[in-house]
Amino acid sequence: MALLDRFARTTPPLVLYGERVRLRLPQAGDWAEWAQLRAESRDFLTPWEPTWPSDALTRAAFRRRLRRHMREAREDCAYAFLIFRQADDALLGGLTLSNIRRGVTQSCSVGYWIGRRFARRGYMSDALCTAVHFVFDHLHLHRLDAACLPNNQASIGVLRRVGFSEEGYARQYLCIDGIWRDHVLFAILAGDSRHR
Repeated sequence: MALLDRFARTTPPLVLYGERVRLRLPQAGDWAEWAQLRAESRDFLTPWEPTWPSDALTRAAFRRRLRRHMREAREDCAYAFLIFRQADDALLGGLTLSNIRRGVTQSCSVGYWIGRRFARRGYMSDALCTAVHFVFDHLHLHRLDAACLPNNQASIGVLRRVGFSEEGYARQYLCIDGIWRDHVLFAILAGDSRHR
């Protein structure tokens, strides 16, 4: 019993609940729905993401991704969540908390995507708000960073709605769709006012 208690205290929750969404770590059984949503949203997503490898949507690639996500969660260096609509359990997208740094930094970065048919309906704002609470209230970090392309007005709007502040501009910050692209940098701190 003591081992279970210790495990419960040190393992973050695998499911996070927002107002309309639920975030949970991916599982092997999610592959088909995930691959379908990513495939049907490919043209919508590729302008904002790193270049997809040729096997990006295969079951084997998904399994490799799962193994990496599980290892990173165990090591408390990243948490990759899938986002589901609570009303019907439909897969909406994904959100990753990465590059968790402890010590004097106490921070991490967030990235996210949403399927084309679910965009601009408030789901990502709900998911990001839920993740912000997890970062500050459960992981006890001090800072959450985000970066987005200057022309991604939808993402900039989501970040601002949740309470992120614009902090700067990074030249050729990330390689997106095969090109090193400038990004606008945002952050929210544990003490900042936030949505919800």
